[in-house]
Amino acid sequence: MISSDEMRGRRALTPDIEKAADFIVSEFENTSLTPLPGSSSFKQSFNLSEFNIESATLTFDGSLVARNNFFGFIYTDELNWNGESVSTATIEKGENFQQKFGEYSNTENDLLIFVDQSHEGIFSRYQPFFSRPSRTVDTNGKSNVVFVMVSETPGEFSVNIEASVEEKPLTNIVGIIEGKRTDEIVLFSAHYDHIGIQAPVEGDSIANGANDNGSGVTAVIELANYFSSQGKPERTLMFATFTAEEIGGYGSQYFSKQLDPDEIIAMFNIEMIGKPAVAGPNTAWITGYDRSTFGELLSNSAPDSVYDFYPDPYPQQNLFYRSDNATLARLGVPAHSISTTPIDVDLDYHKVSDEFETINIYHMTNTIKAIANAAKGMISGKDTPTRVDKSLVD
Repeated sequence: MISSDEMRGRRALTPDIEKAADFIVSEFENTSLTPLPGSSSFKQSFNLSEFNIESATLTFDGSLVARNNFFGFIYTDELNWNGESVSTATIEKGENFQQKFGEYSNTENDLLIFVDQSHEGIFSRYQPFFSRPSRTVDTNGKSNVVFVMVSETPGEFSVNIEASVEEKPLTNIVGIIEGKRTDEIVLFSAHYDHIGIQAPVEGDSIANGANDNGSGVTAVIELANYFSSQGKPERTLMFATFTAEEIGGYGSQYFSKQLDPDEIIAMFNIEMIGKPAVAGPNTAWITGYDRSTFGELLSNSAPDSVYDFYPDPYPQQNLFYRSDNATLARLGVPAHSISTTPIDVDLDYHKVSDEFETINIYHMTNTIKAIANAAKGMISGKDTPTRVDKSLVD
């Protein structure tokens, strides 16, 4: 059902994804899950703030800066900067632009960065992408950062930017089984959005997302059903399906601000388990295997099992930071994604061909059972994975 044509690809910020949200809510209602404390609904609704630049005038030493020579992250409706009102930095010739870009993009204060013209090649690739509207689920404390390409650092400058703000509704679906330890949580999650309507291929324009990530959503629902029948657990169990993973991970970002990350003992983020991995059936790989003992505990949870968990075979793709686990991992949570899809050879990834017919139901069922079995040590309180070292997070 989650990947049916009726859902029209479940793209975030469209009416289509609301159908998927209602379907997941109905599934949660059929279990003994309850909403989060203080909430009367499984829906965790919030707004995505989108800032779109309406006008911009940048003057350096009396000359106007061309629009294609700057871009920025703007989280206010108006900016008026000069040499006395904002801090500045430079990316000099010979410096690593990507490294400096990452460093300055995460600054805690407003910042104007002068980029030496020698970086014109990479700057011109970044400029169109980062000239799109800036988005955030929390404007509190967000810094405004503007990058400008220059032939030389100006002596005087003024930056005047006006932006419009639009609030766009989004919804996570979250339920819990309260355990004996209410301040220790084992979280099972998956994103339920996909990429929506695409250019037609052989008459089909709906990217159904059966594997990505209908398979993960199915796992969360089935795990909720299973653990609902097992009586009161030692640790509290939380089941979450996140919105907007495909457009920036905004669902998990908002979710992470609604609870104390120190109370989350482990996060099982389930991502694309509908196809056997390259290591064969009855195997699943775990992102960030070396960042905590989470993977090791799963690998050793059932020594007699025919199912194996092993490290992510695609380290060059940095998958540990490409799904909803990343937000919580950056807060120190042993938050890892579990997947089985051979993404290096998967012909259906982000295509209209990602249909239910491509799913290996036998394999997916075995994977869900293996996750349930492997999680029991953490749920019982017997096993506790080490925390992710926040100082080493990229």
